[in-house]
Amino acid sequence: MSHSARLRQRRPKEPRFVQRSPLRTVIFGTIGSLMMMVGSFGIGWLAPISQLRLKDWVISLRYTDGAVVLCIVITAVGAMALTREWMRLSQKVNWAEKSATRWVTAAIVSWTAPLLVAFPLFSRDVYSYFAQGRVYQSGLNPYESGVSSVNNFLQNGADQLWSQSPPPYGPVFLWIEDLVVRVAGDSPDVAFYLFRGVSLLGVVLIAIFLPKLARMHGVNPTRAAWLCLANPMFLVHFVVSAHNDALMIGLMIAAIYVSARWRNTAGGLAGITITTIAIAVKPIALLVLPFIGLLWAGRGASWPRRFVYWILTAGISLVELWAMGVANGFGFDWVGALSTTGGVWIWYAPVGMLGFLVKLWGDSLGLPGGDLQSLVFKVGQMIGVLGAGILAFVGRDEKIIRRLTIGLTLVVMLNPMIQAWYVVWLIPFFAVTGIRADWHVDFFLLTTLFFMMWAVSDQLDVFPYLSLDLNMGRLVAGVVALMYGLYIMFIDPSTRRVFRREHRASVII
Repeated sequence: MSHSARLRQRRPKEPRFVQRSPLRTVIFGTIGSLMMMVGSFGIGWLAPISQLRLKDWVISLRYTDGAVVLCIVITAVGAMALTREWMRLSQKVNWAEKSATRWVTAAIVSWTAPLLVAFPLFSRDVYSYFAQGRVYQSGLNPYESGVSSVNNFLQNGADQLWSQSPPPYGPVFLWIEDLVVRVAGDSPDVAFYLFRGVSLLGVVLIAIFLPKLARMHGVNPTRAAWLCLANPMFLVHFVVSAHNDALMIGLMIAAIYVSARWRNTAGGLAGITITTIAIAVKPIALLVLPFIGLLWAGRGASWPRRFVYWILTAGISLVELWAMGVANGFGFDWVGALSTTGGVWIWYAPVGMLGFLVKLWGDSLGLPGGDLQSLVFKVGQMIGVLGAGILAFVGRDEKIIRRLTIGLTLVVMLNPMIQAWYVVWLIPFFAVTGIRADWHVDFFLLTTLFFMMWAVSDQLDVFPYLSLDLNMGRLVAGVVALMYGLYIMFIDPSTRRVFRREHRASVII
């Protein structure tokens, strides 16, 4: 049936906003992405020694109050417009039709392309990667020597937070950092684009294996791609910010698919090895190993068989990690670096807020509030890890990946510090195992909207000698994002229906 015929067939029952072509949505989403790109040239992160700062067009955007305010507004409006069009796309396609795949693919490609050119937004971790690579290349042990061990680490853009802190990354990512430094030389500008290429590799892995895993779970792969790959949070943190989490998650998704597709020795060994590489990027990927062992053990495996395969899984991964440690000469020093972010919390993390309130209570009673806060943080983290462990033991075989998803969610949600990109870890797993069109979608949409508003106002690179200070810049971005977010939820005649189940069209979500 042609597109026009399908529209005529459903016109009596469906509102006009559903009938319109997705082309307009793809175009307007691309405009939002282009606005973020342009805005990044004025407020995106650049190293103090960046040669890009010397370009006339960059100077005109970064060193006058009016231009900086304009870039803040453009970035905020672009980010929220992209969020709106992502929601609109779900209203305009029918997941059961082949055309949906074409439109979602067009959206993903066209929305991603401008962000590949943008300066880093909302995070400057990419410059810390560069500094850690310089430490590695200098012959020092990055797990013992902070980035302050090399000259001009601040001038190269690294956050002072990392001056004495070991990187919470594994040997594979250290090799990647070293390779990037060798290619980029002394240029942090070249380095951040190379690191974006590394994160894009993770995005490609997700794009390849996410639809396959979705089909395996009986989930529409196009809908899964919309939920994940076209998601503005995903694009912001895994493309614009160039977080190495993209590579870790891409490897995890690939490992899970291989292990679930071929539940034999070949699939098990391949899944373990790919997971081990993910661990050697960021060690949080360790959480996947017990579930890889379950997939390898096979359907209906007895408890003795499961324990044997768990031991084999852990042993093989340990040997592979040991070999990597021998190769780079640092052994298992990365284990000690896992506490780098310990003690950090944020107000929207339930455990973080609880710990803060306990500290206030303890201080008011003359008790050691700081110690009580640390105890709350540790208990929350332990419960999260314990919950993930229990899920490896409890549940049906066909729910193994869903159990992994919930276990990873517990670890993230019970951490006192929930970075926005931690939440993005969860999106591919929920997308492939299924998000129901009820309160699950409500929560997912609200979470996306909240973290997009937060990202817009979280980290901006505002020249410190302007009359407009950083806090004022963040306030402007936050107000613009909040107003646009409220418009999306309560005023926009199309998107407000997304948040009201009784008004959703039959084709939505």
